[in-house]
Amino acid sequence: MLPIQLFRQDRELILQGLAKKHFRETELVDVIIETDEKRRRLQLEHDNLAASVNAASKQIGMHMAKGEKDKAEELKAQVAQHKETIKDLVQQLSDAEQQLHDTLVKLPNLPHSSVPEGKTPEENVIVRSGGEIPTLTEQKLPHWDLMTQYRLMDLSLGNKIAGSGFPVFMGQGARLQRALIQYFLDFNTAAGYVEHCPPFMVNEETAYGTGQLPDKEGQMYHVTADGLYLIPTSEVPLTNIYRDVIVPEQEMPVKMTAYSPCFRREAGSYGKDVRGLNRVHQFDKVEIVQVTDPAGSYDTLEQMVSHVEKLVQSLGLPYRILRLCGGDMSFTSALTYDFEVFSAAQERWLEVSSVSNFETFQANRMKIRLRDAQGKTQIAHTLNGSSLALPRIVACLLENNQTPDGIKLPQVLHSYFGKDMIS
Repeated sequence: MLPIQLFRQDRELILQGLAKKHFRETELVDVIIETDEKRRRLQLEHDNLAASVNAASKQIGMHMAKGEKDKAEELKAQVAQHKETIKDLVQQLSDAEQQLHDTLVKLPNLPHSSVPEGKTPEENVIVRSGGEIPTLTEQKLPHWDLMTQYRLMDLSLGNKIAGSGFPVFMGQGARLQRALIQYFLDFNTAAGYVEHCPPFMVNEETAYGTGQLPDKEGQMYHVTADGLYLIPTSEVPLTNIYRDVIVPEQEMPVKMTAYSPCFRREAGSYGKDVRGLNRVHQFDKVEIVQVTDPAGSYDTLEQMVSHVEKLVQSLGLPYRILRLCGGDMSFTSALTYDFEVFSAAQERWLEVSSVSNFETFQANRMKIRLRDAQGKTQIAHTLNGSSLALPRIVACLLENNQTPDGIKLPQVLHSYFGKDMIS
């Protein structure tokens, strides 16, 4: 959520940022400014009347002590009238604050100055790339055929049990999932991220804190009887660990990692772009999250991007890193880098990670604050990244490493998987 001070200081900056994100309801900016002014006028009137009541109450006591009953009664009548007015002002203040909040949460985060102009994924900027795209034979198979051939996954079983978009992994496929999860967690913890195992369902306040609500309620699975939501990523419970917390300077930065299944309703339509593991309703992912000092958060973002890059490089996959344009960014992000790996059988790039700085947008909602050595507090910055999402990583590992004898696995997975090849 954007800080209200920004609306008082720089209306044009907000409008420019919203335009870069192609946000259309820009009239909300003036609604917020007008509502804030109204709220402050009401607060001033309330405070002045409350001060008058306090002063009059003291005078009543003085008049009574002097036997000036008439003057005391006259002041009592004024106090009673003021209290009725104050009661009405309290209600008006409450309504204005609720309106202000309900309007503020409709606005997305403002993009960082380095975010490129653009509206579609085609306008994202390639920052750098690495790895070599393999040359496969004409007999190359897409991952869904390879998974059938080696009995790694069965989508029809998932459809029988839950519905489309819920894969069932088996045998070596299940072992590969487990190997990747453990390797990713070990890679992250070796870099100083503390492993957590959070709940996979969250309440409404938690989903609101990271910006899933009210923006993405249609994309989340909702357990209506209990008012809980299945998480779309472990970023949601991890970041909320520090909701309403003041973090001492000596504990910064906070670095967390977690594995979780992820649940997303928007699995997509039909066709090759969503076939197999390209887009599913349930998938596994390992996440990294940081809560940090605003002064160094963009250095932290670059460190997180470098961390994910090294992880992708260790898997031997061809990749590219993109800086997302304003129109392709999420509601909550100020700057996002996407990682894509090349699927050699499908001959297309697949997104496997997003690394983002949210600046104060989430922390302002959750009231995550830092306390410096002088005892002063400020709103923190939050960042997160996929490290990594499994489905498309698995798809590319299978497709890019297929041979007539089986599927070769990268060296880093041999000890985790128990052998060097799926056969």
